Amino acid sequence: MIQTIADALAAQGYDTMTPVQDAVIAPELDGADLLVSAQTGSGKTVAFGMAIAPTLLGDETHFGRAGAPLALVIAPTRELAMQVSRELTWLYGKAGAIVTTCVGGMDTRTERRALDRGAHIVVATPGRLCDHIKRNNIDLTDLRAVVLDEADEMLDLGFREDLEFILGESPATRRTLMFSATVPAAIAKLAKAYQRDAQRVSVVSDGKQHSDIEYRALTVNPRDTENAILNILRFYEAKNAIVFCNTRAAVARLTTRLTNRNFSVVALSGELSQQERTNALQSLRDGRARVCVATDVAARGIDLPNLELVIHADLPTNADTLLHRSGRTGRAGRKGVSALIVPPKMRSKATRLMGWAKLQAEWALPPSAAEVNAADQERLLNDDAWTTPTPEDAVEFVAELVERYTPEQLATAFVNLHRSRGSAPEELSNPGDGKDSAPRMEFGKSVWFTVSTGRNDGAEPRTLLPMLCRVGDMTRDDIGAIRVQPRHSYVEVAEGAVPKLVKALGADMKAEDGVTLTRLDGVPDFGPRTGRPDNKGSGYKDGGKRSDDRGPKPAYDKKPAWKDKPAATGKPSYDPDAPKPARKPKPPRSDAPAAEYKPRTDKPRTAPAKGKRDATRPPKSHKTERTPLKSGDKAKSKPVWKDAAGGDKPAAKSGAKAVWKKPAKDAAPAREAKPEGGYNRAADSSKRFTPPGKAKKGGKPIAQRGGDARPKSGKPYKPK
Repeated sequence: MIQTIADALAAQGYDTMTPVQDAVIAPELDGADLLVSAQTGSGKTVAFGMAIAPTLLGDETHFGRAGAPLALVIAPTRELAMQVSRELTWLYGKAGAIVTTCVGGMDTRTERRALDRGAHIVVATPGRLCDHIKRNNIDLTDLRAVVLDEADEMLDLGFREDLEFILGESPATRRTLMFSATVPAAIAKLAKAYQRDAQRVSVVSDGKQHSDIEYRALTVNPRDTENAILNILRFYEAKNAIVFCNTRAAVARLTTRLTNRNFSVVALSGELSQQERTNALQSLRDGRARVCVATDVAARGIDLPNLELVIHADLPTNADTLLHRSGRTGRAGRKGVSALIVPPKMRSKATRLMGWAKLQAEWALPPSAAEVNAADQERLLNDDAWTTPTPEDAVEFVAELVERYTPEQLATAFVNLHRSRGSAPEELSNPGDGKDSAPRMEFGKSVWFTVSTGRNDGAEPRTLLPMLCRVGDMTRDDIGAIRVQPRHSYVEVAEGAVPKLVKALGADMKAEDGVTLTRLDGVPDFGPRTGRPDNKGSGYKDGGKRSDDRGPKPAYDKKPAWKDKPAATGKPSYDPDAPKPARKPKPPRSDAPAAEYKPRTDKPRTAPAKGKRDATRPPKSHKTERTPLKSGDKAKSKPVWKDAAGGDKPAAKSGAKAVWKKPAKDAAPAREAKPEGGYNRAADSSKRFTPPGKAKKGGKPIAQRGGDARPKSGKPYKPK
């Protein structure tokens, strides 16, 4: 091993190597391409850092002047890339290496200036690295090694094309190392295409995954999921804890709930900027925050030294995600707990996930309020504060407390102050077995109330229950049966919750919208339950009985069975085994020529069919026949084309140029005198077209109906 690398490992306290680290630095693998699979938390980052050291340094112990990068390390997420950069910085620090990061969410100009100044190792995410390559911001000519960290996750995130582009732009003489927790078929295919005689290295520590992690599957009532998470955090009081959710909305909701309960919490999801995500992780590392609520963006590669607890608020989608989530704890020999929140209906899914991941979990209920208080007492009694000497500046104050208060008062104040620092635990309900048909537990002693709203007012159990819980300071467990009647309803309330209900509603017992409650002295008489009619059977639902006031049901003759019916008469029954009758043969076809057609003359000729011309009438022209106008008709007759000689022959036949001749003036009728005040043409009924069925000739002029009416064309009339 290179001396500077060994000194860096010794400075970090590495006395022994992990199995994956021993495997990759074997002498027979020096200079070879590697495809390494090892479980999460096995030290893969330091492993590939030591594996590529001989390739980068050769026989030297220190790097030369920085120029074009010698190695590329590609990680799927920004957080993992920043973590790998920190690990390689201390590993190659004594060798004088310059490590630069290129990740999404950071300033591209700053990264370009860092690449121009020179770097020995570049740690990047696939998308940002492709962008720098396409912009010619990075020179890959001197590249000696390429490392793909968490290669299976990069393929799952859709970075296949980016990885193929990066490997295609790299020199063919490079060394390629792929590290991943699992090696699916897609990774093997990528390795075959871009690696040269890759050596397969598979490391399993002791035949059992996550041996330092305690798995617990906690069955929780669906409505108590968040309360169970609160109790788990309070029960373990871990230095750092991560709560995984499947959606960003769930992260935001749970972060708000924990903040309101005095937990120091940060959020980590894809909607946050890179600066916000970096600050959140730094808050966990330096102790300013204790709980992180995150999506699966934090399930890969995030290493928090003091992470002791992982809570799966939502079950992961597959076994690999379960392993990567849980692998955030129990790293480098430390112990951890992975708790799965399992509603009763999701128990089968949780069992399948554990089976696929080859893990064994302890099934139990979440910590109750009493168990949380007991754990607090145990931690308090074992606290080092009991053996710590009194500070010099507090000796007089301690003496004053002892003199003023009794030992019992001092102990009571101490316990109260200790409990006020944390959130109070929650009371959890029985999760049941998740079956809708499961019988309800005994409700216990109860008091019945009458509610002044019924079915006629639109009241239903699903509306009465939340209303009573809201205005009566109760939970749904305090309310038993709800019977809705046409004009009022009956509600059963637990005897212990009656004082709270009376105090919340006041003396008048008024709820919302004028609804009032009245206490009853016993169980009310609900009357017979006849059920609601439906469209099937006898008209009663759920086996409802016929009321007695309708009299006995009339008797009907029994319908005869099919075999007892008499045989039909008049038509023989069909026998499928009877032979079919022979068909009548067709007459032979004659080869004689057909007779000549002759129309019939013995029948008188009828009127011609519609659309056919009568033979007795002369043929019509294609134009409508009109009687020619005489010379004394109106001047609306069409003008006639005259040739230049004045004849009536068309110009096309005579060859002379056609001229337009207006009709004779004497042909036009004399105009009537202009009425006083003038007139417009639209108001003159004699000059207007009257459609059939409308106003008759001599009707009321338009001028009297409007005065300023205009023709349909909209153009005003201008007299000549």
